[in-house]
Amino acid sequence: MTRLPLVTALLAVALGACAPVPSAAPPIGGGSAVAPRPADVVELTEPPSTAAVPPASCDPTASLRPVGPLPPAGQMPAGTTMARVQARGRLIAGVDQNTYLMGFRNPFSGELEGFDVDMAREVARAILGDPAAIQFKVLTSEERIPALERGDVDIVVRTMTVTCDRWQKVNFSTVYYHAGQRVLVPSNSDVTGIDALGGKRVCATKGSSSLVNVANAPSGPIAVSVPNWTDCLVMLQQGQVDAISTDDTILAGFAAQDPYTKVVGPQFTAEPYGMAFRKPDEDFVRFVNALLERLRADGTWASIHRRWLGAPPAPPAAVYRD
Repeated sequence: MTRLPLVTALLAVALGACAPVPSAAPPIGGGSAVAPRPADVVELTEPPSTAAVPPASCDPTASLRPVGPLPPAGQMPAGTTMARVQARGRLIAGVDQNTYLMGFRNPFSGELEGFDVDMAREVARAILGDPAAIQFKVLTSEERIPALERGDVDIVVRTMTVTCDRWQKVNFSTVYYHAGQRVLVPSNSDVTGIDALGGKRVCATKGSSSLVNVANAPSGPIAVSVPNWTDCLVMLQQGQVDAISTDDTILAGFAAQDPYTKVVGPQFTAEPYGMAFRKPDEDFVRFVNALLERLRADGTWASIHRRWLGAPPAPPAAVYRD
């Protein structure tokens, strides 16, 4: 089989590529397209507003003490929040779908997975005897508290830092995970942490404590607010922000998804996670705190941590206020 026709064709293409462009032809190339920005992006000119100043004596990590042993699954005491969930036949839990390793949608199965998702399933198991007896509602950071206040969900398990300000609106369990805020940048960046980001655009989600911490950082970064954490990653990849700053658990998921990024700098805040509940549902808080004591003691917490986040440290110790 001869290759002459193919060689002749390639030569013709090459000669054509070298031919001069007619003077009347429009220039080739032109300006580069502007990368689209996610919806609802806001560059803050001042720190986000917060609620009234909480009592100075507040310890946000201290929760309500359990009362008695856990009842058997499917046998919730009459008149309790747990009995209402049992009668419905499913727990309604607010979670994330955009935070790899913590709460994300598996692209192959379409199922929600992650550390937070598994912790929510343990609550369903304790009430109903079935970890699959659960309905997930996907929430942004900003939607977490309103969803509880409206009664749209029974519980929120979504990388939610316990704070004194938030305690005035919702109740929290004891701490089930200790995180800390750090910084994610492109792998070729010379940024070493939050102190090196003065005047630079740093992304975090609206309604998160991370956004408040960025806006209040002494180095003076420009806080950029977006609805979802994946919006931050897209903006970093497109060069629209210089860094992302949030809990190291979330940043670890980003770094695992994008090898051209890196986490830098020490933790500059403590971010203890708690499960959140409606204010009236104190019985549910005490029930879940008893469950968390069992999960710490029987190795379930460590097993869930190992599955998603690697070798487990000692689980966070419970702190109670009464």
